[in-house]
Amino acid sequence: MNTGFKGNKAALPSKPCAACGRPMAWRKAWAKNWEAVRYCSDGCRRAKGRIRHG
Repeated sequence: MNTGFKGNKAALPSKPCAACGRPMAWRKAWAKNWEAVRYCSDGCRRAKGRIRHG
């Protein structure tokens, strides 16, 4: 990932949450394990597919 982030969030990669389907934008905290990130929140991680947001 390019470390020269200039504030253009639209240029960041995103993917859907495995539980709720909401799009998740890349975060610096996830930089080292972006491929392994599957859930948008701890709640979705616990639910693991039982919920579907609108």
